[in-house]
Amino acid sequence: MAKPAPSRAWQRMLSGRRLDLLDPSPLDVEIEDIAHGLARVARWNGQTKGAHAFSVAQHCVLVERLTAELKPGLTRQARLAALLHDAPEYVIGDLISPFKAAVGIDYKDFELRLLAAIHLRFGLPARTPEPLIKLFKQADIASAYFEATQLAGFTSQEAKRYFGTPPKDLRVPRLVPLAVAEAQALFLERFHKLGG
Repeated sequence: MAKPAPSRAWQRMLSGRRLDLLDPSPLDVEIEDIAHGLARVARWNGQTKGAHAFSVAQHCVLVERLTAELKPGLTRQARLAALLHDAPEYVIGDLISPFKAAVGIDYKDFELRLLAAIHLRFGLPARTPEPLIKLFKQADIASAYFEATQLAGFTSQEAKRYFGTPPKDLRVPRLVPLAVAEAQALFLERFHKLGG
């Protein structure tokens, strides 16, 4: 009896690359594929106000900006890592935190392997140093608060309960979900300005 063919564990990208999801290679990572994917992945499962979804691409640009506000003087390399903090979602989507907890596999390890390949592709350390991880998380949580209250229908009390109060010295951005092409261009522009 013939063995069944192994399940496909790779994704064909529009660049023509074939990304192995279980053993991702930096050689199969292209920034255009990342920008294309992230601009099409909706934050909050698409449950946001406006004519367009608030994309992960826009979220990444916001987190990079908030990171720079929280710690002025960061290197371009650190800011590039902030921009790419959710880059694996170009392939695996943006699973909401409660769902990640319920999945049951080591989802974080899977995500980190993909992020390591992305980092290596763009000249960053495979593993982000712990102080930067904490800084990115602080900016990520502040971003979630602003997104929740401006776009996802949360009251400020509800958002504070789940995300805490953002640091007072952060400038509150006015969030407007962009069309896919605009979000993609915004992400790519920021990437190139940071020297990626």
